[in-house]
Amino acid sequence: QVQLVESGGGLVQAGGSLRLSCAASGGLFSPDAMGWFRQAPGKEREFVAGLDWAGASRQYADSVKGRFTISKEAAKNTMYLQMNNLKPEDTAVYYCARRRAVPVATTPDEYDYWGQGTQVTVSG
Repeated sequence: QVQLVESGGGLVQAGGSLRLSCAASGGLFSPDAMGWFRQAPGKEREFVAGLDWAGASRQYADSVKGRFTISKEAAKNTMYLQMNNLKPEDTAVYYCARRRAVPVATTPDEYDYWGQGTQVTVSG
């Protein structure tokens, strides 16, 4: 099985930056896709960004395009989410997840492994 562990969340002021990490144990393979999702209190879990592990494809939600960048370090089975120009609306618990297929999907039910989440809080 695969275990996913997120880290890097915290409290920042609007306009600040954070870099989230997602470390995977158990290995990732060429058919896999990886995604970042977030969930704020009282709201549904929503797609943020994703990548195909062995390809060049990257996908972002419209709300974060131009501000967030997803990347990977394959040798460490780790992916990252660089978050710039943060806004209070970005406040949420951020989760990483694996899909055992490509391409990236934007619906949570397409993913079979999830991390426990890391809290991101942006003050206005």
